[in-house]
Amino acid sequence: MRGARIKWPDMSTRPAPRELTVIRRERVTPSLQRVTVGGAGLDGFPSEQQGGYLKLFLGEDGKGRPIVRTYTIRHQRADELDIDFALHGDDAVGPATQWSLRAEPGETIAVGGPGAAKPLPNAHDFYLIAGDMTALPAIAVNLAALPENARGVAAIEVQNEADRLDLDKPDGVEIRWLVNREPGSQPDLLADELRSVALPQGNIAGWAACEFSSMRNLRALLRDDLGLRGPSLYISSYWKAGLVEDDHKIAKREDAEAQAA
Repeated sequence: MRGARIKWPDMSTRPAPRELTVIRRERVTPSLQRVTVGGAGLDGFPSEQQGGYLKLFLGEDGKGRPIVRTYTIRHQRADELDIDFALHGDDAVGPATQWSLRAEPGETIAVGGPGAAKPLPNAHDFYLIAGDMTALPAIAVNLAALPENARGVAAIEVQNEADRLDLDKPDGVEIRWLVNREPGSQPDLLADELRSVALPQGNIAGWAACEFSSMRNLRALLRDDLGLRGPSLYISSYWKAGLVEDDHKIAKREDAEAQAA
């Protein structure tokens, strides 16, 4: 951001952040804000990074520590990147969503990455996909990349009917929009919806990203009940109700350690 003094984290093992310029912002749906960035800082940025992630450096907290948040690249063009922000209401507006709501054209922001995308695996007969609005950009990219003959079901949790999007997808993939006006309040919503899907014979792939408690319910279904493993399963929590990103990372690490024990 223009004029901000940022104390950078240790970048000795990774590329230095780029300084990107805000080009425009727009409200895509009532609960989805988009900011488009670009400028000279994109010179040399790798191509075909849609679905990958960026680290946004948003200044410092009260203790002088950098505030860093992770977001998916929704669209990539030659000179622009679109970043979508899920808006969880006035009571859950963090530093990244605050920035997305007030970013003005011409402002700059430091950005790290890109990090690798988590695409759907190839050569599967049926896809089970689940996510909330934080995962909607990644789900949209993944659905568009599927072959035309792909089949499956994508359960997507949104905050109201107007948050539904017209997504590019194969005809054989059904999207089931689930409305939950209080994100994080129904951790069984997505898993219950996928549990109702009549599964065909053949290789099944699972992909899920959402709130932490919802992720654990989906993991119980996809990994434990259906036995999906390895390249046939990707599952992650993108946030945890009541926690900021740094504390969520701790919860993720502790959960991963408990699963490995």
